[in-house]
Amino acid sequence: MLNGVPANIGPDLLKVLSEMGHGDELVIADGNFPSAALAQRLVRADGVGVPEMLESVLKLVPLDTYVESPLVLMATVEGDPEPPIWSVYQDIADRSQDESPVMSHIDRQEFYERAKRAYAVLATGEREVYANIIVKKGVVRSV
Repeated sequence: MLNGVPANIGPDLLKVLSEMGHGDELVIADGNFPSAALAQRLVRADGVGVPEMLESVLKLVPLDTYVESPLVLMATVEGDPEPPIWSVYQDIADRSQDESPVMSHIDRQEFYERAKRAYAVLATGEREVYANIIVKKGVVRSV
């Protein structure tokens, strides 16, 4: 057990987050995402939702400030409404950063391709649709 590490961050995820460097990406995936098929490294967080994992990850990992959008969502298919969970993500990101980070959207196939290149995929049990998010790690600065 460690001080300051959220309880839902297990040893496998902690190792992955520690290994990631500046610019590496972590996909926090919902339960419908083909995580095992796409992941170079797969970490499971069954029974936990994406918002809880995003909040915990952002307590340990800074966002990349050298890109326009360090958070990327899977865009909805035309005609589908914007998922309410996206505003939850923005609130979490705003609370975790000094400045409000920009979230961008890319289409499903592009998201899948980016997930294949991501450092790791964190598979959650999230049931909301369009709940996948890519987090681009920034620079850890000295205190």
